[in-house]
Amino acid sequence: MEVQLHGRLMKNSVSECGCIHTCQGLEFDYVGVIIGDDLQYENGLVITDYLKRAKTDNSLKGLKKMLKIEPDKAKKLADEIIRNTYRTLMTRGQKGCFVYCTDQELAAYFKERFKNSSRLYEENEFYRSYPRIAEDREEY
Repeated sequence: MEVQLHGRLMKNSVSECGCIHTCQGLEFDYVGVIIGDDLQYENGLVITDYLKRAKTDNSLKGLKKMLKIEPDKAKKLADEIIRNTYRTLMTRGQKGCFVYCTDQELAAYFKERFKNSSRLYEENEFYRSYPRIAEDREEY
């Protein structure tokens, strides 16, 4: 797979890893997204938790100060930023998107929601059916 990055052709980008900031404005054939604990599924709702966001993420910079002044507005803004981050990442793949959720309830929710819209991928250079997956289980 090849990707254009700042006018340069990047070969073998399938082995590259990035974040919302490094892939901004780029389109890929396939993208893999890891959804962390800041997005969860509880009691029938997809919720966000800004406290579980990576401390190194600058997208929520200034939130602590805003929480003291306008807590409702700050929580709403954090919710929008977290949701938009994952929405943006999940739309970078032109041919497909592979998603892993740290929250198992969210994974089950996505599986159910995407059951009718997802297609099964045949084995190709990016996806291979392995007898076992990383979590040492036979299926997700």
